Amino acid sequence: QVQLVESGGGLVQAVDSLRLSCAASGRIFSSYVMAWFRQAPGMEREFAAGISWSGSNANYAESVKGRFTISRDNAKNTQYLQMNSLTPEDTAVYYCAAGRSSRWGQKTPNEYDYWGQGTQVTVSS
Repeated sequence: QVQLVESGGGLVQAVDSLRLSCAASGRIFSSYVMAWFRQAPGMEREFAAGISWSGSNANYAESVKGRFTISRDNAKNTQYLQMNSLTPEDTAVYYCAAGRSSRWGQKTPNEYDYWGQGTQVTVSS
């Protein structure tokens, strides 16, 4: 079992930056593929970024590519999402996800087994 706790959300202005963190419990963090999803009001949860077990591979949604960077530190059981050049369209609850899948970078929520409680990111214009 893995417990995930996100932090780092908040209210920022457009073009500002934020870094989200996701702290995981357990001693086998490195065996999970990780990802960030987001959900805006009235919308379905959507994939933002995914990362492989070692952190050497990552993929992104087209809407965030070039602005967001996902990373992980297996020694600290933590993954991150650096978000730059934020726009109001990035406003959402951001969720950390962990999966036991044999493939990293999956873009559908049901590929992931554990979820954090979410952290709100609000970007004002």
